[in-house]
Formats: sequence, C-alpha cells, structure tokens
Amino acid sequence: MITVKNLKKSFGELTAVDDVSFSINKGEVFGLLGPNGAGKTTTINIIVGLLKPDSGLVEIDGNSDPTKSSVRTRIGNAPQTLALYDMLSGRENLEFFGKLYGLSGSKLKERVDWALDFGRLTDRQKDRVGTYSGGMKRRLNMAGAVIHDPPVILFDEPTVGVDPQSRNMIFDSIEDLKAQGRTIVYTTHYMEEAERLCDEVAIIDHGKILDLGTVRDLTKQYGGPALIEAEYESLPDDISGLPGEFEGNTVRIETEKPMEDLAKLTRNGHTLRQLRIDQPDLETVFLNITGRSLRD
Repeated sequence: MITVKNLKKSFGELTAVDDVSFSINKGEVFGLLGPNGAGKTTTINIIVGLLKPDSGLVEIDGNSDPTKSSVRTRIGNAPQTLALYDMLSGRENLEFFGKLYGLSGSKLKERVDWALDFGRLTDRQKDRVGTYSGGMKRRLNMAGAVIHDPPVILFDEPTVGVDPQSRNMIFDSIEDLKAQGRTIVYTTHYMEEAERLCDEVAIIDHGKILDLGTVRDLTKQYGGPALIEAEYESLPDDISGLPGEFEGNTVRIETEKPMEDLAKLTRNGHTLRQLRIDQPDLETVFLNITGRSLRD
C-alpha cells in the first residue's frame, strides 16, 4: 500500500532524511519511532507531498507522485502542529476540511457527523475550537484527517500534550480504523504506544533507519536479558546450585530464560517474599539502538 525507496532530503548542510526505505501492507499500522529531530516529520511530509525529496521514491497504492490531487485525496494527514481554526466551531472546521476534499450536501453532513462521533466531540460541536482542551483539539485534528474516508492515514505524534483519557480514546480510534482496513503510519517517541498499536516499527535517528521489524523481533534482537530480583522468606541452606548473585536474602539474575531460572529459585519448596521480573521491552530496544544521551 505504501512504498518508500531511498528517500533523501537535506536542508542546507543538514541531512534530515538519509536513504530511508520501508514498505507497509494494506491494513497495517506502521510505527516510525525516533528522538526529537530524528527525521520523522520530514519523512511524513514527503509521503504526503508537502515536501519534495532530493532523491528517492514514494508510492501510495501504486501511484508514485503524492503531489497529485488524485493521490492526495487517498491520504489523510494529522500533523503534529495542529491544523485548526480556533475562531470556528468544531463542526465548522470539519465542514471546511470536507469541502476541500470535494464533499457537499448530504454526503458532507454524513461525514461531518461521523467525524464528530469519531473524535467524541458531538456534544461540543457548536463550540469554538479556541475553547477546547488540548486533548479535544488533538481529537479534532485527527477527525479532520479522516473526514474524506481515506485508505491511507498518517498520524504525526497525535498524543502530544493530551490527558490520559484522550490518549486512550485516540488509541481506540486508531484500532477501529485498522479494523476497517485502513493503512496507518504512526510517528511517536512513546514506546508503549508503538507496542500497543503497531504491526511493525522502524527506528530512525539522524535521518537514517537503524532497524525495522516487529516489536517481538526487535526486542529479541536488541532487548538484552531479563532481570529477576527475588527475596526469600528465609535463605536456603545451600545456595551453591542457585543462579544469580546473592545479597542477604535477595538474589538478582540476568537471564535469557527467566521462567527456567525462576523455577530453580523455588524448587524444594523455597518460598519467596517478593519477586520482580523485568522483561526487555521496546523502550529498552530504542535506548540500546539510539543511545541514552540527551537530545535538545
């Protein structure tokens, strides 16, 4: 459904996108993950035709020029910077966006009503957007991206600055769109969001894709060992055959097979007072690949 081949884009001496390639099948959610300034938004802007790459190719459902209106009508884009008119109501914003895509009459009303429900904004549809909370604006921003019922949708960090309720509602809405067969590109630097939503993810930094794959495969490759920390009710008489390092009644184990080592700790009826198992996750993968230094 979406194919990106060898994209490059520079701004003066800054290379924002450097030989980026990936493909997304119909009905998938693809996560583009990276620190601030990694090249995510520039890549999105090239895909939707807002920027022209210095070189490389973007194909949307077989069409290789996203600047054409016939291709753009098949794309929905919710940018990170809110694209809303504060002096208009929520309904008026959606009516405006719908008309830009050629909707009118009963079809426009039908789609606006649907989009208001999609954003859980029906009860505030007549209020000026300037009175909306941050979460409501994000939801309206997303609703505007899907007003014309596009098969391809790009959400650029849609949960920035939203409350937990709006964030959870955004997740539900994206999962609903996926269930309807939409193809979605989702950029974020919140790893738990990608773990929940994405079929595949690409980790991008300094304009380059460092690796891509399923969350499970990347975690297996880059996540490192699990960590077991267990505290015994009373220390076993013989700990020589037990894995890990002991400090008093507490043992710490770094392991690739946490359940096997846990079974060793509790054999012969030994009782644990406390137990914690930290499994590697996508955040661990992300930090291991991109590094732990601060980004400004």
